[in-house]
Formats: sequence, C-alpha cells, structure tokens
Amino acid sequence: MPLPHQPVLISHGSALRMAAVSALVVGLCASAVTAVAAEPTDVGPPSTSWSLGLGGMSRQKPYAGIDRENKAIPLLQLENKYVHIFGPVIELKLPSLDISDSQKLNFSIVGKYDGSGHEADDAPILDGMSKRKGGFWAGAKMEWSSDLVDVSAEWLADASGNSKGQRFNLGLERTWRFGRHMMLTPRVGASWQDKKYVDYYFGVRDDEARIDRPAYEGKSGVNAEVGARGIYMFDKRHSVLLDVEVSSLPKEIKDSPLVDRSTENRVFFGYLYRFR
Repeated sequence: MPLPHQPVLISHGSALRMAAVSALVVGLCASAVTAVAAEPTDVGPPSTSWSLGLGGMSRQKPYAGIDRENKAIPLLQLENKYVHIFGPVIELKLPSLDISDSQKLNFSIVGKYDGSGHEADDAPILDGMSKRKGGFWAGAKMEWSSDLVDVSAEWLADASGNSKGQRFNLGLERTWRFGRHMMLTPRVGASWQDKKYVDYYFGVRDDEARIDRPAYEGKSGVNAEVGARGIYMFDKRHSVLLDVEVSSLPKEIKDSPLVDRSTENRVFFGYLYRFR
C-alpha cells in the first residue's frame, strides 16, 4: 500500500504488492493504532486524530518452497467519530449501543483491500498456474467491548469478484496497561473461509495439473489464530508497536498440493508519530 502520497514513480504491480502487504498489517495492528488514538489529550468535543509512521513486516505463507516475505511499509492512520482509516481499510462507524457503564456495542461498515494470492514466479510449485489476485472486500463488523474481554465479529465478501468468496472472523482479546506507557493485548481468533475462497487461492484447476501437482478442489475451512500485540508510548506523540501472530491452517488448506506447512506466521514492528 503506498499509504502517504509520495512523489515516487512505481510500477502498477509494485503498488499492488505493497497494498497487499499493508492489508495484512491492518489486520494485525489496526486496533493497536486505535488505542494510541484513543489516549486522552485535550478536553472538548471529539476531533480527528491522524498519525504517520514506518513499519516492517515479515510473513511466511504456506505455499511449498515460497520464500519468507519481508517488507518495509509506510503507515497512515486517521480516525474520528465517523470514520476510521488505516492503510487500505476504511471503517464507516454506525451508531453504537451503550449496554452499561462498562459494556458497549460498536457497529461499522468495512471496506478493505486484501492481499491474498500468488503468482507463478512466487515458488516452483506455482509455476505454470494462473495468477490468483487479491481484491477489495466489503462487509460489516460488530465489537462488544467490556472490562473483561473485547469480542469482535466481522463478515466480508469479495466485492472485486476475483474469488467470489466470503469470510467470517471471530476474535477475542484483552488489553492490559502497565503504567502510562505500555499496553499488552493477547488475542485468539478463528477465521472461516468459504469453499470459493479456499478453492481460488489453494485449488488446482484441471488445466493446471501436473505429476507433482494434481488437480485439487478446495472446500470451506476454519483457521485458528493466536497472537499478541504490544505497544509502548514514549509520550502522546511517539509510539512503537510489535505484533506477532501464528495461524493453524485447516485440513482443507493443508491437503492442497500447493501447501507444505500446517501453519503460517506474521511479525510486524512499527513506529508512529501522532500529529493530533
């Protein structure tokens, strides 16, 4: 994603690759950035906060023989009471529901660019296969916030029509604060992908089959995910964050002849400067 506008000429393919990686970063640390933006500053009505920064992303995809992907990523965040933008993710906030002093339901409409997919030159096992594209996804999100735990549920559909798939994500997390500067948020989650999604990204079509890559039709499956996010705020302007996540792949993906791993993992480290 090139997030901030920069006077740099890059190829269309490079821009899509950057956007793909940035979409993953959003999934990992958007809530951490929201936590930074939520730190109290001035007394008065809610205003827009925005931040700029730089991050590094390292990810291991499950495709056989594929190299670990390492990227440097520019970061841009903007939030107010109506909208939350972080990279290629836009959340339009709907009216929330206050259940009690310690419980609240938040609702939003979500749009995001997703970087799933592969190209023939990404790994030898993919040689000769048609490109699987990422795409723009849209859907809805609900969050239940409480003193005990925060629960989120998100449904997304492939609005770009590449995979024509759907996904449903369920997550639980809790944030502990250590003094005024440090927060730690462990989390667990599950991500359901429908048959069209799995078949598009991990299936092998009849005309792509070969001796070491038989035809394969994907089926729906559920990823189990565990991760932790840490953020250290030097002051209300400067902060750094670290996020790690490991996903256990379902049988429906592990059985694909394109895959030789049972898990995939991601690590992200970033710095943000908050302007207001």
